[in-house]
Order: sequence, then C-alpha cells, then structure tokens
Amino acid sequence: MAYVSERRPDPPPLRTRDTLTILTGTVLWAVALVVVLLVVRPADTRLVWTCVAGVGLGLFGLLFVRRRDARVRDAAPASGLSGSEPHHP
Repeated sequence: MAYVSERRPDPPPLRTRDTLTILTGTVLWAVALVVVLLVVRPADTRLVWTCVAGVGLGLFGLLFVRRRDARVRDAAPASGLSGSEPHHP
C-alpha cells in the first residue's frame, strides 16, 4: 500500500534585489572593457567583444527586470496582492 501525503503549499518567493545585482555585474563588465582596451590592448578582439556583450546583456537585463517589477507592482492593487505574496499570471 502506497503512502500518500498531502502536498505542502509552496513557500513564498524570496525577495531579491535583482536590479542591484544586474547593475553590479554590468559595471564590472564595463570596468573589464576599460581594462582590456587601455591595459591589455589585445590583438585578438574576442576579449573586447566579450566585455561589450556583457555590458549589452546587463543593460537588457536591467530593462527587463524593471519592466517586470513595474508590471507586478501595477497588477498588485488590482488583484489584491501585497508585495510579499507570489504573483501568478
């Protein structure tokens, strides 16, 4: 006979500081780009393009997270959710 247990509810999502995390990474890629351009001066441009891609993806990430947070914030009053409750579309 199989033991069947009731499924416990999902825990609430962790509150994170996504914008600060992404901004920190983007700044680090920008610093790496400056170092590569001024100090290393590589003959092969792959290092430069890797840093440029890091900065570009970081900026995209900032835009994405800020828009997501704005959508969640705008939807919260309409659905009665507070900032600590999970948002299910």
